[in-house]
Amino acid sequence: MRALSVQRSVPRFGAARLISTVSARSATRVGPLTLGEIDDPDQPGPGWERIDTVLSGICGSDLALADGRASAYFEDWVSFPFVPGHEVVGRRDDGSRVVIEPVLGHAARGAVPPSPEAAPGDGDDYRHLVTGPLEPGIQTGFCNSTGGGWAPWFWAHESQLHAVPDELSDEAAVLVEPLAGGVHAAFSVRDALRRADLLERGPLVVGVLGAGTMGLATVAALRAHVPEADVVVGARYPHQFAIARALGAAEVVRSGDLAAAIRRRTGSHVIGRHLSSGAHCLVDAVGSSDSIAESISMTRPRGRVVLLGMPADISLDMTPLWHRETELRGCYTYGTEILDDGTAARTFSLAIDLALSSGVERLLSATYPIERHVDALAHAAEAGRRGAVKIAFDLRRGN
Repeated sequence: MRALSVQRSVPRFGAARLISTVSARSATRVGPLTLGEIDDPDQPGPGWERIDTVLSGICGSDLALADGRASAYFEDWVSFPFVPGHEVVGRRDDGSRVVIEPVLGHAARGAVPPSPEAAPGDGDDYRHLVTGPLEPGIQTGFCNSTGGGWAPWFWAHESQLHAVPDELSDEAAVLVEPLAGGVHAAFSVRDALRRADLLERGPLVVGVLGAGTMGLATVAALRAHVPEADVVVGARYPHQFAIARALGAAEVVRSGDLAAAIRRRTGSHVIGRHLSSGAHCLVDAVGSSDSIAESISMTRPRGRVVLLGMPADISLDMTPLWHRETELRGCYTYGTEILDDGTAARTFSLAIDLALSSGVERLLSATYPIERHVDALAHAAEAGRRGAVKIAFDLRRGN
């Protein structure tokens, strides 16, 4: 079949990284991502279904691969060559639509899940990600054995499949995966506030730095699952202001003005580059050295910074983290969340519910056929400047 795939090539990764500082389009052309005929992957075993791709999104980790900026950390957690694409809505053989929970969990790898109801991302031991009958791979879209959404079809395990309600459009369904990341971040915020015994005190202030796909998904999830909090968002572009407000932000300001907005709401003083107090919790949806340092500076002592943006290599002065006893909490993908009544719910199920009620399809700005992958990736890399949020590949017939 004809698909996009990533090859292991040090020269290509190096060339893309060098050229990406000048042109995302040129970096894609010389990088490790190629379009061509590939062998159909073999069915991995019982419980695996062929899924025909409908739409498949382009996320930040995909862009990092295309332009050679991906962290070397993942070298041991993927298997080359692989077909990217983990934000997927597709169709089963019977024509019904599904979204893919891409983590290749215990069930998919023939291992014993940590509990009978466990989501693919649950558990406290990651050895199964590189063992079992599959090649190494943290998710569908990074594993040679399964394929991915940037192809006409791929294999998915029954434990990864979630039915798409009839009333949810394809354009909204392809956003369920990033929305699930936002829901997981919102529950991390909720956990931090509960642990600090603050949910009954108000006013609670939660900051979100960054208003790309993940930042906006988090805003929607916070409004649904932490309604007690005033959500203050730092955004860069006018269209992000409008969408953040529509999704439930109490206030949206320019990214550089987020500290001032939090200061006003919390009555904090300024000490050097830090607030004396600050937000109860801050979600960093950017993931750079500067954004992490800024997030710590805007979070009150003994608060939590939720690191949602993928940071790769950073340089960070850890002194304020130590002095302020700030918790820096990673937030990777999704799993199982604990609700108010003590029951458990899959993050993906909550994300589907949120997609039905939040108007999230407004985040999908454009779609491209895979033959125009250079244009699509350039659009995704320049999304903010071009008034866009999410870009996806459209593999429906006729596109």
